[in-house]
Amino acid sequence: MKEIEELRKEFENLNLQNFNGTPAFCPDSSCENDAEADLKDYPSYTEALYAKLTAPHVSGIYISRWDIKDIALAAGESMAIHPRKRMFELLMKYATSKETMEKVLDALEDHMEEKIGIYEELMSQFPASSEIFSAKIAKARRTIKFFPKIIEEYFE
Repeated sequence: MKEIEELRKEFENLNLQNFNGTPAFCPDSSCENDAEADLKDYPSYTEALYAKLTAPHVSGIYISRWDIKDIALAAGESMAIHPRKRMFELLMKYATSKETMEKVLDALEDHMEEKIGIYEELMSQFPASSEIFSAKIAKARRTIKFFPKIIEEYFE
């Protein structure tokens, strides 16, 4: 037990030393979700949205290339399979008007709600997994609440 505690302390020190006091690794989900961070801090709005929406450690949901294809199709756009980042960029090029961005975000919300449903089902079938999935659900809900700000910042 003592070795594990020493290893844990060494990891915490390494984490704090290498990341200027801001932990880079948050195994217990204690790190604050930065979804509300200013999107203008990124080189482009597409980069900001990519970081906020497709990173599972931020949004709580992994979005695959096939998911992006399905989201685009639900929003009214047909898309071929490319690398994930390229597909997201193409999706954002499609969402050039407020109406199309709303369609994309509605499709993304539907997709995230489906994943949340899966997480909730897993939590009911496997109660020990609740700690893991409840954190992911909370992140997904915060991300969904962030969608109106995306519309506001991008189109107004």
